[in-house]
Amino acid sequence: MPHPLLDDALQILGDLIAFPTVSQNSNLELIAHINQKLDQLGARTHLTLDAGGTKANLFATIGPADTDGGVILSGHTDVVPIEGQDWSSDPFAATECDGRIYGRGSADMKGFIACAMALAPRFTEAGLRRPLHLAFTYDEEVGCLGAQVMLEDLALSGRKPSVCVVGEPTGMRIIEGHKGCCEYATSFTGVEGHASQPDRGVNAVEYAVRYVTRLLELGEALKQRLPTGSRFDPPWSTIQVGRMAGGVARNIIAGGCVVDWELRPVNARDLAFAKGEITAYVETELLPRMRAVSPNAAIVTEVIGEIAGLEPMAPSEAEELVRVLTGDQQPARCVSFGTEAGLFQQLGISTVICGPGSIEQAHKPDEYIDVGQLDACLDMISGLESQLA
Repeated sequence: MPHPLLDDALQILGDLIAFPTVSQNSNLELIAHINQKLDQLGARTHLTLDAGGTKANLFATIGPADTDGGVILSGHTDVVPIEGQDWSSDPFAATECDGRIYGRGSADMKGFIACAMALAPRFTEAGLRRPLHLAFTYDEEVGCLGAQVMLEDLALSGRKPSVCVVGEPTGMRIIEGHKGCCEYATSFTGVEGHASQPDRGVNAVEYAVRYVTRLLELGEALKQRLPTGSRFDPPWSTIQVGRMAGGVARNIIAGGCVVDWELRPVNARDLAFAKGEITAYVETELLPRMRAVSPNAAIVTEVIGEIAGLEPMAPSEAEELVRVLTGDQQPARCVSFGTEAGLFQQLGISTVICGPGSIEQAHKPDEYIDVGQLDACLDMISGLESQLA
């Protein structure tokens, strides 16, 4: 039999899809919509905003608000763009066909949010002894920016939830780990001049090439740091250079160059190692040579985003809880895509990823979620009532 609240979840999902919360847009209308519903239920809600006040996170608590412990259900409200994609239906109108709900964000990840919201009234009436928290964020798709703001606020509040379930689409399978994703843009400022006298200038492209060479050497070094039993693919931390652009012409010493690169660490130790090594190379090798010619030469690295990885933990309170709720006894897996889960783990909150839908549908035209997946998610979240009461 379908879950008795399945129709409610479908209605809520349709409402959420109708908000075009592409990352470059504001999500305030969607957050206000959810906030109003939770306020009406008597939940304690708290907003945190981005610097411009155009986007918001919502952290809501059902049950005893000042009690430590409890469970967080976490989901992001932003979705990826639709430009350049050929959709068969309006991407911002939920369309049901053959047991599937089509629409942008249906799987990634408004389906999970809809299930949590459908069950919120039941939890407010359950007399919970431990709290249930709902954490809905902005800008996950562009660097987990909202979650960082929300969790900094949570840390300052002193509250200490025990478990977090991030409802990214996993087919309701338990995911215990993923790599971090750290993106950087390193800019080189040199001194232009005539190419016939290269020693009188500082060639930014030349120094960028040396920098990239060192990055590639570090990538090889990371393979030798392969953690025992790593189940990632590939199993080691990786460095990848995505773009390099600089210079004006063949006969001009290049005055500027930019290198875009990324690091995907399997653990925090590899992140610290790689960043420490490349920083030391810049400070002890490259900059002294550049500034011997011009004190204005510079190398500046901009952090585009540093998404913490989710490191597999044993034992894991979160994994044990979700196994009870879902009945899933298969080995937990590691995945290649990134999520906000590692940020919760950094706060000492036991965290796993488990949610409805398939990552294979995410970010694609005609994104959809199977109704059966929503039904299974409702069953999982419903089971929390006995765990928290």
